[in-house]
Amino acid sequence: MKRVATPARELIGRVVEPDSFVCWDTPPERGEISPEYAAQLVAAAEKSGEDEALITGEALVRGRRVALVAGEFAFLAGSIGVAASRRLIAAIERATAEGLPLLASPTSGGTRMQEGTVAFVEMARISAAVARHKDAGLPYLVYLRHPTTGGVMASWGSLGHITVAEPGALLGFLGPRVYEALYGETFPEGVQTSENLYAHGLIDGVVPPEELPAIVERALAVLTAAPPASVPDPLADAPAPDPDIDAWESITRSRRADRPGVRQLLRHAASEVIPLNGTGEGESDPGMLLALARFEGAPCVLLGQDRSTQTELEPLGPGALRAARRGMRLAAELRLPLVTVIDTPGAALSPEAEEGGLAGEIARCLADLVTLQSPSVTVLLGQGCGGGALALLPADRVIAAQHAWLSPLPPEGASAIMHRTPDRAPEMARQQGVRASDLHAAGIVDRIVPERPDAADEPEEFCRRLGSVLRHELGGLAELSTPTVLARRRQRYAG
Repeated sequence: MKRVATPARELIGRVVEPDSFVCWDTPPERGEISPEYAAQLVAAAEKSGEDEALITGEALVRGRRVALVAGEFAFLAGSIGVAASRRLIAAIERATAEGLPLLASPTSGGTRMQEGTVAFVEMARISAAVARHKDAGLPYLVYLRHPTTGGVMASWGSLGHITVAEPGALLGFLGPRVYEALYGETFPEGVQTSENLYAHGLIDGVVPPEELPAIVERALAVLTAAPPASVPDPLADAPAPDPDIDAWESITRSRRADRPGVRQLLRHAASEVIPLNGTGEGESDPGMLLALARFEGAPCVLLGQDRSTQTELEPLGPGALRAARRGMRLAAELRLPLVTVIDTPGAALSPEAEEGGLAGEIARCLADLVTLQSPSVTVLLGQGCGGGALALLPADRVIAAQHAWLSPLPPEGASAIMHRTPDRAPEMARQQGVRASDLHAAGIVDRIVPERPDAADEPEEFCRRLGSVLRHELGGLAELSTPTVLARRRQRYAG
């Protein structure tokens, strides 16, 4: 049975609070059109009950005022012509002017063929309006519905800060019917689906409409949260960590399989977590976790190396760093602080990593971090090995767990270079100053969070302790102006 697209008003009814939707639409203005097209418009209005291919307005979603734009597929397959584009742009601009987050839910076959190139070019104008909304630091959330293809998918359907999609939805640039007409064969099944796009890191989730209000509520709880106030230093009266623990002892402890990683930090210390997925550009590396989060009310974009998913067969690759750079862009666009978490035994050393541009991604991460237009905190949580660790290091404040470390190579590799044997790794670790206490003395790390005696022996307590320190640091940075933050960072990394 052919799947029927969900009507726009039915979707709105599922998502917003009862009787809260206020329509912003005015009657569409048509230029000179052919009698045939005029008849098609009349028929489309009768079929859909709408006067155009989308509805715009505002409503309450879980008590939050949100601007809405929703496509109506029953009106000429949701196609976007000049009148529909003007309605959409007007709604985006009104949301921007009123400082409202915008939830967009397209369903469309793309550009309206009856209007040709003038309608096609409207996609650029729509994208420009979305860009201005995002430039204002306002959230742009997208819920893709079945089907969304063509110019709509290639414009306002693919620009979300967060993008989720209806289960089983047909989503893609080239519609299957067009492909078959052009090439004489059917498009491969399973490619243009919500689930496949999620698997390839192109969207952040696949959720039914009834779950959308909760996602919007949770996302806006982070994206629209007020900057955090400063709080007292939770470790002000705590004894300082022992600076004399041997470097090799710290490295050995950091490699314990039961040591808490970024997922445990979020589970025990964050009050809100909204997972994001992949680069948004066709890659998803399990070694990098990307999320929106709050620590004791302090919002942030968090990107962290996930120790639980990095293996010898799947080490941290260039795709993980491209996902990290997506997080950096989100922090800048949303004017949220960025938190990076370093915990890696090293990035991939393989032909695939070389051909995937690993070195270039490390360089671009470093450049993005030192010029980031948002405050930033780095957490050196465990192993900090090589360029993959360095790529997430530059920040306004750097926190290290007591047994975390940072080095250009694993000590065994440094020993092999210097002594032609890995057996002198402990000696090399001591010589290279890799310990948290050495990094603090060198000015690379700003503060050390104690482990009592080892994070693996007190995972919940340690994560909560680290979360409280992170909250304190975020509050301190929130008191500074952006020019002050940038000036201090330039001085820190000026050499």
